[in-house]
Amino acid sequence: MIIGVPKEIKNNENRVGVTPAGAKELVAHGHTVYIQHTAGEGSGFADEEYKAVGCQILPTIEEVYGIAEMIIKVKEPIEPEYKLCRPGQLLFTYFHFACDRPLTDAMMASGATCIAYETVQLPDRSLPLLIPMSEVAGRMSIQEGARFLEKPQGGRGVLIGGVPGVKPAKVLVVGGGVVGRNAALMAAGLGADVTITDISLPTLRHIAETMPANVKTLYSSAHNIEQELPTTDLVIGSVLIPGAKAPKLVTAEMVKTMRPGSVMVDVAIDQGGCFETSHPTTHADPVYTVDGVVHYAVANIPGAVPYTSTLALTNATLPYALQLADKGWQKACRDNRALALGINIVDGKIYYPGVAEAFDLPCHDVETLL
Repeated sequence: MIIGVPKEIKNNENRVGVTPAGAKELVAHGHTVYIQHTAGEGSGFADEEYKAVGCQILPTIEEVYGIAEMIIKVKEPIEPEYKLCRPGQLLFTYFHFACDRPLTDAMMASGATCIAYETVQLPDRSLPLLIPMSEVAGRMSIQEGARFLEKPQGGRGVLIGGVPGVKPAKVLVVGGGVVGRNAALMAAGLGADVTITDISLPTLRHIAETMPANVKTLYSSAHNIEQELPTTDLVIGSVLIPGAKAPKLVTAEMVKTMRPGSVMVDVAIDQGGCFETSHPTTHADPVYTVDGVVHYAVANIPGAVPYTSTLALTNATLPYALQLADKGWQKACRDNRALALGINIVDGKIYYPGVAEAFDLPCHDVETLL
């Protein structure tokens, strides 16, 4: 198969779809891999490293899309890329369609086959291609939250771990999934007073048994969250419904009860955000203030640490990319039902229920494709 890896063009997105080591595996399986010039530079991988493993370098994004049967990316295509996608072309990347109607419409119009990293799901309901970036984003959420708690950044001027004689910051993590657990672990390691919420009692029990003593659990309800917010310094939003829009668990009225200079980090912003006051921001302009509360809602948080993120992502995606390239997407999805759940859009039709429901559009049965 002819595989193309374009350079990411989303704001400050420095990750790349495949590392040289991953590209070497694809070439070893007999596939032709085209890398756009400097696509890997932001992650620390030079063109020469790709050439050394048998890849070919193309100068422009148009040439990569034009020749490739399969595109491997990190982030969803953005507007300048819409016209480059074509019927029958396989796109394998993060899409997060449910919170982006223009992207959904554009990919339907393109006729491309869109398999989304974030909806590939194992029988135990885990999301193997989302987990590595969720781990990065969860840990980064505390790093960024701590930064914006600093007074010069608009925060309250609170040191997240405190010092002897001064209490540490109070951190509320909404959602006990992969993002939430990694955020809680990072905050606990810095010495914060951490509370993590979830609606699953088994999840809360597991967290209580495995987390450090400065992490407390709380059942997630509107009342309980509302009670916590007035004394919380940093809130991490980490709720995910695979392939669907995130629920709004912190309302605008709740935000008004928080102290000025408190910080909210909405890691769920890729799926529409779980704070009512959230809207997407970028690494170039990451924060804004609502009722005195600092909001950080960067839609590609792991892009700030591209070397770590690209390695972690390729570790997870490469086995699936090899299956798609070796067998073709239909046979690969027939043989691997987890991969079949990644099918979102094919030939102008939606095949993932969460995307169809988000826009009140018809959802087609994926079995008809396979």
